[in-house]
Amino acid sequence: MAREKIRIKKIDNITARQVTFSKRRRGIFKKADELSVLCDADVALVIFSATGKLFEFSSSRMRDILGKYNLHASNINKMMDPPSTHLQLENCNLSRLSKEIEDKTKQLRKLRGEDLDGLNLEELQRLEKMLESGLSRVTEKKGECVMSQISSLEKRGSELVDENKRLREKLETFERAKMMASKEAVETESATTNLSSYDSGAPLEDESDTSLKLGLPSWE
Repeated sequence: MAREKIRIKKIDNITARQVTFSKRRRGIFKKADELSVLCDADVALVIFSATGKLFEFSSSRMRDILGKYNLHASNINKMMDPPSTHLQLENCNLSRLSKEIEDKTKQLRKLRGEDLDGLNLEELQRLEKMLESGLSRVTEKKGECVMSQISSLEKRGSELVDENKRLREKLETFERAKMMASKEAVETESATTNLSSYDSGAPLEDESDTSLKLGLPSWE
């Protein structure tokens, strides 16, 4: 036969209530210990009896488990809390920056001659003055850039002229040295030729003269 299901309700008899409390408390502590061992879980139980007596069980240090619980609960509360003042301020700044970007984008489009529909005469005149002022600054900046480039080119040109002058002087010095070396070579060759001619003709004349002076017979 099926076991009759016991209806769960408060036990009126104080003695029976206390006996049931003790049995079930030990049973739930046993189940908690088994859960901790089998599943490697941190388990903590806190029970107060009807008289206010404290009974507790923990698979590790009760303080450590409660610390983890408090940290988890604190994080949940932060997630559930409404946006902080700092977040509200950031949202406000973001909205303001978005508005400024939108305004600057519209202004830029107007400066480029776009989205001019709907502008009245005063707005168009103000836009014209802005364009004239901007064009004046652009022209002034362009002039500065042109003058800077001209100055750079003049400086570079002066450097090239000086460099060309130095190269020309080096070339002239080289040409003079080359001409002097060539002249010395010619003079040396001429002197060598004259010396050779002198050495080949002189002894014969000296020998003939000596023979005549001594009265010796000539070999001719």
